[in-house]
Amino acid sequence: MCGLLACTLAVGAAQAAPRQTERSKQKAQAEAQRAGIQQKLNALKKDISRTESEKEDAADELAESEEAISNANRSLRELADEQAATNAKLQDLGTQQARLAQTIAAQKQQLAKLLREQYVAGNEDRIKLLLSGDNPNRINRDLQLMAYVSQAQAKLLDSLRTNLAAVEANQAETQNAKDELEEIAQEQRDQKAVLEKEKAKHAALVANLSSKLVSQRKEANKLEQDAQRMSGLVDRLTRLIREQEIAAEKERKRQQELAAARAKAALEAKARALARAKAQQAERERLAREAAKAGKPYKPPPPVKEEEPRVAEQPAETKPARSADTALAADLPSGTFESLRGRLMAPISGTVAARFGAKRADGPAWKGMFIKAPEGTDVRAIGPGRIVHAAWMRGWGNMIIVNHGGEYLSIYGFNETLLKHVGDSVKAGEVIASAGSTGGNGESGLYFELRHLGKPIDPAGWVKF
Repeated sequence: MCGLLACTLAVGAAQAAPRQTERSKQKAQAEAQRAGIQQKLNALKKDISRTESEKEDAADELAESEEAISNANRSLRELADEQAATNAKLQDLGTQQARLAQTIAAQKQQLAKLLREQYVAGNEDRIKLLLSGDNPNRINRDLQLMAYVSQAQAKLLDSLRTNLAAVEANQAETQNAKDELEEIAQEQRDQKAVLEKEKAKHAALVANLSSKLVSQRKEANKLEQDAQRMSGLVDRLTRLIREQEIAAEKERKRQQELAAARAKAALEAKARALARAKAQQAERERLAREAAKAGKPYKPPPPVKEEEPRVAEQPAETKPARSADTALAADLPSGTFESLRGRLMAPISGTVAARFGAKRADGPAWKGMFIKAPEGTDVRAIGPGRIVHAAWMRGWGNMIIVNHGGEYLSIYGFNETLLKHVGDSVKAGEVIASAGSTGGNGESGLYFELRHLGKPIDPAGWVKF
């Protein structure tokens, strides 16, 4: 028994080998999924570029550095969130490890006590006891006691093995979390270096282009082109979203039909089983009566097991992954956004400097609102929806667009940082960007626009400013 205990408690040390962390695998999967969505949007942007004359724009020279600064800031924010979550996970794992250690220590003491008591009792085996010629009642009692002790030892050993395996799993998970923290720390160092480099590059570009940017901002023709570019993007996005929402609706209906077919098959199978059980019971009763009349013993036949029907090739719990063909669909019940009219939260805390319909220099009227705010101020989604655009655009800088369903879009421009990816689902009030002055805009803040069916509408009747 002592040898068995020693074997049970022995835990071999696994040799460390370079391996990919779970975080790296999940990150690679997310990037692969986003690549498919981005491919569709890149084709859309190329289509817009072909429809306008490529006149040189001073702000275009800022595009690369402004996008790089946005990406670096977003990465740093995501890494900080990951770091906090991983540290919390490490704390939980440490607590679990301490509990397991206490349980194992108590089980070892209990097992040692059982072995000691068995040794003191003489460690008689069952054959010796049966051949001892002692009182049968005492022999029976002792055999039962030995059986109880053996069962207790077996249960204790099984529980100990389970806990030791849990300790190994906990240690592996803890090591994975530590590896992930090291990955995060390295990525943070890399992103901070990129951010400092791009900020210096951007500052130098702005200084060199300052006078040119000021003069171009006042050109009516340029403002008109910016407005047309926005409308072109929104029109194309609206068509793409419409196609994707139709595809998503078809998929939803297909899943509902599968679920209904499974439910129907389950009910039919239950009804058949009940009918069969009643028929079998009636048959048993008939055979029993006949056997009783003939004065013969009755042996009931074994019950027949009915096979469950197979409805579809995929399990009921399987939820289809969101593909690039449905990634932009809002996935909200019809009328959700309209029901929030007049109660939508403001996208940013700041001062409204330009309202919908107001004249913009010598160019077209504002089709949205400009809200002054310090650089880095949180920009929040006004309502639930899905990100359908998150990229730099001439005239609007780092811009993010949210699809709220029902062909309603909210647009957020001039951002310093875009914190979400295309295809991400967002809640009302969720931070999606930070305010800035990208795209050659002279003041820090947020350009906010609301559109329905591709046309701009006054946000004042929808949002509580």
